[in-house]
Amino acid sequence: MANVSRSAAASFFAVGDRLAGTAGRTGRITTPHGVIETPAFIPVGTRATVKSVLPEAMSALGAQALLANAYHLYLQPGADVIGAAGGLAVFMNWPGPTFTDSGGFQVLSLGAGFKKTLSMDVDAVRADDVIAEGKERLAHVDDDGVTFRSHLDGSTHRFTPEVSMQIQHQLGADVMFAFDELTTLMNTRAYQEESIGRTQAWAERCVAEHARLRAENDARPRQALFGVVQGAQYEDLRRRAAKGLVALDFDGFGIGGAIEKAELGAIVRWVTDELPEEKPRHLLGIGEPDDLFTAIENGADTFDCVSPARVARSSRVYTASGRFNLNVSASRRDFGPIDTECDCYTCTHYTRAYLHHLFKTKEMLSATLTTIHNERFIVRLVDRIRASIADDTYWDLKADVLARHYR
Repeated sequence: MANVSRSAAASFFAVGDRLAGTAGRTGRITTPHGVIETPAFIPVGTRATVKSVLPEAMSALGAQALLANAYHLYLQPGADVIGAAGGLAVFMNWPGPTFTDSGGFQVLSLGAGFKKTLSMDVDAVRADDVIAEGKERLAHVDDDGVTFRSHLDGSTHRFTPEVSMQIQHQLGADVMFAFDELTTLMNTRAYQEESIGRTQAWAERCVAEHARLRAENDARPRQALFGVVQGAQYEDLRRRAAKGLVALDFDGFGIGGAIEKAELGAIVRWVTDELPEEKPRHLLGIGEPDDLFTAIENGADTFDCVSPARVARSSRVYTASGRFNLNVSASRRDFGPIDTECDCYTCTHYTRAYLHHLFKTKEMLSATLTTIHNERFIVRLVDRIRASIADDTYWDLKADVLARHYR
């Protein structure tokens, strides 16, 4: 990948309109399976499915691409199975572009017992000391890779940069991420420094293995490789990590790691200041409305997050006037939609009262209908942000959306 030409990079991503006075911009990512207009929210289908929702419904609600997880698909059904099916998009009957993350987040967060999130405690400790209360460590990091036990059956596995690339090549996503070491805000400054050095070395190995695999399978559709910038909340480490990855000439870049909400904008800007303008930037794990505005203003182009689908399954839904719990008694006789301003299938066909009933009776359809709504809400919001950058109404849109959503 180190010899990718500037014209090849330009054909993958093109910058469009600029948001004056900020690092925000629109753009276009061109993949073998379609174009992604940016900024764009990429819904998460961890195990080759957005939980409870048909791929056809995700397409209908406006999702431009989906992201799946290499760790989970490696464990079940196996990357070889998905490769034999023709790749991730074919396997899940998805018509558009796909992303896969490297598995690093899941290996280390599940390995420390934190499941979906990382501890935000301020106590500073080393990586092997970070563990959720009452849990046993399932993952151990060394300079070569990570040895971990499956959260499914306890079997032992080994991920290295080369293994992650091999898995993601079999999965066949249009965009994949280099294997990185995830740290938490609990880790010491010394360990963060050690970790970004390890992630840089792993990135170099990912680039080499990606090039080898492409040469062996040059007839397959081209897969883009993004490097992942770590460094926690230290400006010098974030900038150092970004500069190191830029030298490897990735197709694009991910911004990862545990980040306190108040520091999100500053951290994204530190990183994007160091990244080339002509390449896309993906912010991993961000999906709340205020965070999306902050990230876009500071130069992020695409985002993924499980939150819209996860909170939907517990009856919480997004509306223009804030997040709402359908399980409350007020919904029992509310025959209006979740959100009168939403154009999703759920809001145009079903009432709050019906959804309240589905949750109270524990019907599976409850998750389907609320997930469709939440995913549409966030996808549509980012679509509106993209349009507002193009027609110079961004600041009016931001003021209106945030004042109403967080009042």
